[in-house]
Amino acid sequence: MKPRFTVSGRIAKPIGDVFEAVADPASLSHYFTTGGAKGRLETGTVVSWDFHDFPGAFPVHVVEAVKDRHVLLRWGGDKEAVLPDEEGEYRTLVTLAFEMLDDGRTLVQITEEGWSDTPEGIKASYANCEGWTGMLAALKVWLEHGVKLREGFYR
Repeated sequence: MKPRFTVSGRIAKPIGDVFEAVADPASLSHYFTTGGAKGRLETGTVVSWDFHDFPGAFPVHVVEAVKDRHVLLRWGGDKEAVLPDEEGEYRTLVTLAFEMLDDGRTLVQITEEGWSDTPEGIKASYANCEGWTGMLAALKVWLEHGVKLREGFYR
């Protein structure tokens, strides 16, 4: 069975605010991409994410972005850890799904898949699962309390 995970969290903000905090590079740079983000998450774009814990900007390919619904991303991985996608590139598929809950909060679910069923693939999937879980926690405290949870955490 190939590695795949889903992490989720509930944010006490309207879906439009939560989606915008993910899609807008200025917002994303406040709580997640500690080295900065460039480019808005829109269908067909390639944006850049930089992290202090993994220096060097990553190209992020936006497969599809539907406002207040979901964003599908592809980003690179080690050839020993990631399977080639339909374009022959070694990139995983990330799905960020947004759902408005009856109580006014927004449920965010993040699924990532595309690793090989090897020790390298499993290790890489665990690392990304940790990263997306941290992203959700940072998103929550940023939107609900204005706290930059990752500030100073990696550098």
